[in-house]
Amino acid sequence: MTKWVYTFGNGAAEGRALDHEMLGGKGANLAEMCSLGLPVPPGLTITADACSAYYRDGRRIADEVRAQVLSGIASIEAVTGRRFGAGNSPLLLSVRSGARVSMPGMMDTVLNLGLNDETVQALGHDAGDARFAWDSYRRFIQMYADVVMGLDNEVFEEILEDEKARHGYEYDTEMTASEWQHVVHLYKAVLEEELGEEFPQDPQVQLWGAVGAVFSSWMSARAVTYRHLHNIPESWGTAINIQAMVFGNLGNSSATGVAFTRNPSTGEKSLYGEFLVNAQGEDVVAGIRTPQSITEEARISSGSDRPSMEKLMPEAFKEFVAICDRLEAHYLDMQDIEFTIERGTLWMLQTRSGKRSTRAAMKIAVDMVDEKMITEEQAVLRIEPSSLDQLLHPTIDPRVAREVIGTGLPASPGAASGEIVFTAEEAVMAEEEGRKVILLRVETSPEDIHGMHAAEGILTTRGGMTSHAAVVARGMGIPCVVGAGTMRIDLRNERLIGMGVTLKKGDIITIDGSAGQVLKGEVPMVQPALSGDFGRIMEWADRVRRMTVRTNADTPADARAARSFGAEGIGLCRTEHMFFEGERIHVMREMILAEDEAGRRTALDRLLPMQREDFESLFNVMHGLPVTIRLLDPPLHEFLPKTDEEIADVAAAMNMDATALRQRVDALHEFNPMLGHRGCRLAISYPEIVEMQARAIFEAAVQAARETGAAVVPEIMVPLVGLRSELDYVKERIDAIARDVMTEADMRIDYLVGTMIELPRAALRAHIIAEAAEFFSFGTNDLTQTTFGISRDDASAFIPTYQRKGIIEHDPFISLDFDGVGELIRIATERGRRTRADMKLGICGEHGGDPASIHFCEGIGLDYVSCSPFRVPIARLAAAQAAIKAR
Repeated sequence: MTKWVYTFGNGAAEGRALDHEMLGGKGANLAEMCSLGLPVPPGLTITADACSAYYRDGRRIADEVRAQVLSGIASIEAVTGRRFGAGNSPLLLSVRSGARVSMPGMMDTVLNLGLNDETVQALGHDAGDARFAWDSYRRFIQMYADVVMGLDNEVFEEILEDEKARHGYEYDTEMTASEWQHVVHLYKAVLEEELGEEFPQDPQVQLWGAVGAVFSSWMSARAVTYRHLHNIPESWGTAINIQAMVFGNLGNSSATGVAFTRNPSTGEKSLYGEFLVNAQGEDVVAGIRTPQSITEEARISSGSDRPSMEKLMPEAFKEFVAICDRLEAHYLDMQDIEFTIERGTLWMLQTRSGKRSTRAAMKIAVDMVDEKMITEEQAVLRIEPSSLDQLLHPTIDPRVAREVIGTGLPASPGAASGEIVFTAEEAVMAEEEGRKVILLRVETSPEDIHGMHAAEGILTTRGGMTSHAAVVARGMGIPCVVGAGTMRIDLRNERLIGMGVTLKKGDIITIDGSAGQVLKGEVPMVQPALSGDFGRIMEWADRVRRMTVRTNADTPADARAARSFGAEGIGLCRTEHMFFEGERIHVMREMILAEDEAGRRTALDRLLPMQREDFESLFNVMHGLPVTIRLLDPPLHEFLPKTDEEIADVAAAMNMDATALRQRVDALHEFNPMLGHRGCRLAISYPEIVEMQARAIFEAAVQAARETGAAVVPEIMVPLVGLRSELDYVKERIDAIARDVMTEADMRIDYLVGTMIELPRAALRAHIIAEAAEFFSFGTNDLTQTTFGISRDDASAFIPTYQRKGIIEHDPFISLDFDGVGELIRIATERGRRTRADMKLGICGEHGGDPASIHFCEGIGLDYVSCSPFRVPIARLAAAQAAIKAR
């Protein structure tokens, strides 16, 4: 019989931390904490496989699963001495999701399950607090109706606000038992009125409703969006954790909170977190009440006059600090911990590796190496390569004056400017239109995930450092300020009011997520220096990686930027990009529109010094590092005028009839230019173009070598080769020009001629092409297009639908298709090296900066990857991680 349920409690557990794929991160760590002897409420975990079975069976909970869950609940009853749904000491349960990786707020939770009109009375008597019992019951109805029955939470919030206003209360905690009982009556009535059914009184019905709802939330819109953003496979499913409830809302000796063992924004080694007295867990993250600091030091630095947990509950605090230290030492990583104090007794509800900003991740990893907790290689593996983008985010120029209109908590570092929008939908629409926006919310919820991703930054007026907005923004690397209580969002009139300033939708603000400030208008930014902890991590990474990292660069500015990020050469210089600026485009058009070879050569003679200057600049910047230059690749019509106005201007400049020019442009137009007259086909049709570019390259190499004293070894790449005979023809022209230049300069130039493998035929015939080619560079962008038969420009219209419907997992233009495109690269690598053992191999498509694709490249033994300048640090780190994991 399949084991679907694993129990834990009373110091014993059937699972452990290594079982996170089966039990989810939360369930595995609950089991681990229990085995360590920490105070964990007893419970059970339904495996993630049961979630997959739930969907296979048409969203039905199998009888086997039900039986094992009931058996697990019996074991909880045995540990607690309470009975589920009955008796004088009723057992109440929490039902929570728990995927193998953290997805904060994306899936559903139900607390206080088991309460009904009978057990609420027993709970009040057992706890000696009727007010607490009725408050818990109304919370349960509100949560269950929303999560399981589908009645919007706002319906209940309106009732609650009306009742508080009727009694003149500001906070929920002021309500009495009889007032809460009346709220429960109103909740049940509105539920029956809105849905036409009564709130279920049978705890068994409640249980299976909650389990089904949590499984179903795996496919909720917000969870699907989050998985897509973070590349989490749908097939993983979620586990479910069912635990005995412990209560932080049993008076002033009770509390609930969230803490990190180190600061998740800065990485500083100090306990960092918040708690609320007389509250349940959802109150902390919801931002409904202002949380209090856990430590006295944090309270003082924040300027709060509310007591810290350290002062208010010293015994529980002392025990909590000891547990935090033990958990960090056990997991060898910063922990994100949830806890509850029930009448002075501390309970641990969750621990997991905490989400952190990239800067904090760097500091924590470096500090833990210095503390001899982890090795340098472990530190390298701790940093998510893609997250390095966060370090490239701008910060506010310290020299400029700041017009501060509001302050809040610095939830996620970096700064951003943009137009004010008030809804997630407006943020998405603005992104599609190319506008930068700051998303303003009173507080964010999981339903805002798409808008948060589309925004440049996030501002909320409520919530703390562990609120939904703070946690999600840090994970995304988006600047965020939360809890800006000095400001007010007027949603009805779409206005932001702060410090005497009123702004409307569309006005521009700047937020500083490092200082917690909101500024009026757009503010000048500066790029951060990549040194300190970043430098040490990258030094360790460079020490262990095997592949080199080059950059795709066409200008000296790009090349200099790439070198500052650690690039070890240029893997792709797209020469066509050099022809579009200033006077060059006019000369290029003259060459294309010339009636014969003589006319083309006249124009190319004018282009030669421009190309030579371009290449010389690149060679000088790279100072002896390898530079791969791709010969002209796109079809010629891309350089020609398109509109009637442009044609008229060009015709006048060339002293040509506009009608004749239009006819020439039309004659050069191609219906499918990606598969047309481009790449080596141009070189064969017009060899004079190749000769000009080759001469520019070799003459630039001579001049750069003389200026810098560093030998230049150009790598000339012939694009779109599918036949060896194509490469032979072009290479013959290149070699002839090389001989001429070396004779003229009286200098030997070492160089390589190779090809870009971007056609399936080239990959399959690599052993033959390698007889002429001295290197292969895989053009994964076009190889993906030609392998799939998909145009990258048009794919965005249907690839998201394919992902949503589970046809494909990843966009193949973002992360390499290992089974198809990857197999062609593998074949070409093996066959090419069979012919030429010392052949240099690399990739230069956009996949060169994708960590998953880099791991693939390491696995098949490529020599280098090449990517855009600002992705060079990502590639360096990913290459190091791939090398470590390959051992």
